[in-house]
Amino acid sequence: MAKGYQLSREKDGTIRLSGQISLPQVPLFLKEMERIFREENQASFKIDLTDLEGVDSAGALALAQLEETGKAILKGMTEEVRRVFELIDRDTIHQPPLHEAEQRTPLFESVGALCIKMAYDFVTLMTFAGELIISLPYCLFHPRSLRWNDIFRNMKRTGVDALPIVGLLSLLIGLIMAFMSSLQLKQLGANIYVASLVGIAIIKELGPMMTAIIVAGRSGSAFAAEIGTMIVNEEVDALTTMGFHPIRFLAIPKIIATAIVVPLLTLYAMMFGILGGLIVGIIGLDITLTTYLRESLRVVDVWDVTTSLIKAFTFALLIAGVGCHRGFQVSGGAEAVGEATTSAVVTSIFLIIVADAAYAVILHYIG
Repeated sequence: MAKGYQLSREKDGTIRLSGQISLPQVPLFLKEMERIFREENQASFKIDLTDLEGVDSAGALALAQLEETGKAILKGMTEEVRRVFELIDRDTIHQPPLHEAEQRTPLFESVGALCIKMAYDFVTLMTFAGELIISLPYCLFHPRSLRWNDIFRNMKRTGVDALPIVGLLSLLIGLIMAFMSSLQLKQLGANIYVASLVGIAIIKELGPMMTAIIVAGRSGSAFAAEIGTMIVNEEVDALTTMGFHPIRFLAIPKIIATAIVVPLLTLYAMMFGILGGLIVGIIGLDITLTTYLRESLRVVDVWDVTTSLIKAFTFALLIAGVGCHRGFQVSGGAEAVGEATTSAVVTSIFLIIVADAAYAVILHYIG
């Protein structure tokens, strides 16, 4: 972008300013004036504005700042330029900014602030969990207080609408696992164990975990965004004013719906994961359908399926609980809703992995 202004020096040292100064040229103008001050090593300069054709409020403010700091003496100001200068409140130049300049926070202070934030999140999450523990038995003993239409609607959103993506990803994971494992097992003549490997991995670990991660990304974020938007629009306050309990009215239907459909989605994901391995076994390894299924059933029993469904149920409670909790924590505007949605997904996935690790240790010693 062209400068839009010209600087020239007179014999007496005066700086003659011509052309126009507007907002885009202000940073370059101030930098050029700073260079002149530094090179000439003078306390102040006279700036002649006789040839200055125009100036906007930003340009006038830049010139006024130079004058107020004593670095420049303005002269020859035209009537048009003077009118713009009269719009500036020079007293505000010496006032501190409304927002302080961003400063780097020391490492230990940042760590401390993060620990305090995590402790606060833990306390609020435990408080929310306590409210859920109180509200769930109440709803079970008072089923008419539940919004059954909302439960069925959330079951459709969380379960039925997720069938295509869960089936596709589970199928692809089964295909990839079977293909990659076959590359190594073929060298040992152990093609038949591809079915065992895929069956154990899909049913005991990948099926529940991948389903939970998909549901966290789809539904957990939706729960946080929905409740957060209601908080911003003061709809939750309106519900409280009308005598509705926000937890029972908004959170309980979502948690019940998620707890019902996630174990069913997990069974669905297990079937498609095994199907993916079956495709590789039949096409690439010359394993018959009967042999593949028999080998899969040999290494997997009812206990493995049952524990995976228990894990899926736990993951469902974590996803729905965290999503609703983050939604109720929203304060502010649309930006806060986006932050709560992101936090809901990240926190849910983190807790899913932690819970899966805990189940792996517990089930190992129980088994």
